[in-house]
Amino acid sequence: MRSQISDDITFRKLEALIAYMEGGSLSSAAAMLGISAVSVHRALHSLEESMSCQLFGHSGRNLIPNEAARVLADASRDVIKLMGDGIAATRKVAGYSSNHLKIGSLYSLTNSTTPDVIFDMKLRRPDLQAELVLGSNADLLEKLRQNVIDAALMAVPDDDPELISIPMFEDEIFFAAPAGSPYAHQTAIDLRQCAREPYVSLSEGFVTYHGFVEAFRVAGFAPTVVMQVGDIFSLMNLVSAGLGYTLLPGRVRNVFGDKLQLIPLKPEFRMRQTIGVNFLRVRERDPNLLALAAACRMLRADRHAAGTGAGVAA
Repeated sequence: MRSQISDDITFRKLEALIAYMEGGSLSSAAAMLGISAVSVHRALHSLEESMSCQLFGHSGRNLIPNEAARVLADASRDVIKLMGDGIAATRKVAGYSSNHLKIGSLYSLTNSTTPDVIFDMKLRRPDLQAELVLGSNADLLEKLRQNVIDAALMAVPDDDPELISIPMFEDEIFFAAPAGSPYAHQTAIDLRQCAREPYVSLSEGFVTYHGFVEAFRVAGFAPTVVMQVGDIFSLMNLVSAGLGYTLLPGRVRNVFGDKLQLIPLKPEFRMRQTIGVNFLRVRERDPNLLALAAACRMLRADRHAAGTGAGVAA
């Protein structure tokens, strides 16, 4: 159905009418709207033309609103209030500027990175309640696109115009072996010499799994994978129990103490992950996400200053 409302009738012009009716003069309306008196006059004149009926009489330079102007002003108040309420409700459903933030995270970041980020964010916005959703990189990216979560602490995707990504640090991939393994005293691992070993891995969708696949592609053989699991801590348990070897990011180095050893790979097999916070570009001005982004930038600055093992991302 074709609308009977002219494209020239805008919320801004209706707000100018309301301000003029309440202020009683062009200068008062201008002060209420933060614009010039000339801009108010132009808006009212344009509104009158768009309505195709007279709204004002003239007494010298003064505009005298008639009954039609009062009817339109009353309707405009209702319309603008209804639209304002609708915008607020829409933003609430979308999670914009509510007091609740759903943050996705890789399992491997829950040891220190994710708690540090949430703690700093709570200092900035004490009333903000955070809910943590764990998953693989693929899971979190899909939830982010569907607005199931508000932001994701995960590996930064390759050039995605729909996302804002703020890198926090880069992490290197290591060869993981149980304590006391035959590889315990090696300074660097040549994967080609480990072709006959059994391996355990994460399932597809985890960023570490893709590093695992790529490293063995470079090595020129397909590893014998005896088991796949859905979280990195189960994977580490399997390695420490001697079920098989795997590749792990350096950020989990201290989780299992001396039960697990992370050994560097030789240069030709080395892989790195860029870890950061990611959220939809359309929500880049959300105050809650701005607080989260500030906390992530602070973590990046702190790690850079401390010179920690996981290098700071550019």
